[in-house]
Amino acid sequence: MGYRWACAAGTFYPADPARLNAEIARCLGAPKEDLGPSGSPLVRPVGLVLPHAGYRYSGAVAGVGYRALWRLGRPEVAVVLGTNHTGLGGAISLAEPGLWETPLGPMPIHRELTQALAEALDAELTDVPFEHEHSVEVQLPFLRYLYGELPFVAAVVQPLGQREAEAAGAALASLLAQKPAVLICSTDFTHYEPHEEAKEKDLLALRYVLDLDLPGFLGVVRARRISICGVGALALFIAAAKALGLLAGELLLYRTSGEVAGLMDQVVGYAAALFREVNEVA
Repeated sequence: MGYRWACAAGTFYPADPARLNAEIARCLGAPKEDLGPSGSPLVRPVGLVLPHAGYRYSGAVAGVGYRALWRLGRPEVAVVLGTNHTGLGGAISLAEPGLWETPLGPMPIHRELTQALAEALDAELTDVPFEHEHSVEVQLPFLRYLYGELPFVAAVVQPLGQREAEAAGAALASLLAQKPAVLICSTDFTHYEPHEEAKEKDLLALRYVLDLDLPGFLGVVRARRISICGVGALALFIAAAKALGLLAGELLLYRTSGEVAGLMDQVVGYAAALFREVNEVA
């Protein structure tokens, strides 16, 4: 069993456990004990789209998503579809079974589900794309803070075409159907454009994401040249969420880095969105 060190601790989020606990509580809007009771354990999958920048910039957006998950209940497993920033590995790469370090304690890879997904998705099972990749890692402190040693699957996804995404999404959905799992897509949206232009492009793309319209999403990204870093992860998420019947999509929060840092000429866009079955919506 391998052990992965946290490459983003001390840069994207605090490496000191006490400071990290305080930072996550800030992002969530309250400490865990003040969040109110969590719902009963999940019985069916839910989906989240969340950002993965430094907590200073995108943590409050991610916190809104995790707070919504907390209200729905405890998942038994998390499947995190991350952005492949390095280009290493295949179209879809899965981290090998083992433990991932966080400052709050280790997080275990779900061995059986990882191996089943590697076969179903024809994905590479390799740790190489994850060694210096933060997109999955930055989600783990939130999960550890809320749920302890929650088993998870780590994936990074390169850009996919519609047919590739649909085939992989169907395979992923077949393994998660009726499972108490949270499917997380870890992506940021427009990069390094003026605030108003980024916001306009991102909200346009998010219309298609919320509707789980894969061809519409891929088409608008191409046509408008929207610099979403996790376009492949989002494509796979959209296809899997649609196959799972998570048709009730809700945008919880959209914000740009400019609204945090005050520099509005070169921003990055962040979104938190929740996806559930229609009959699960009150």
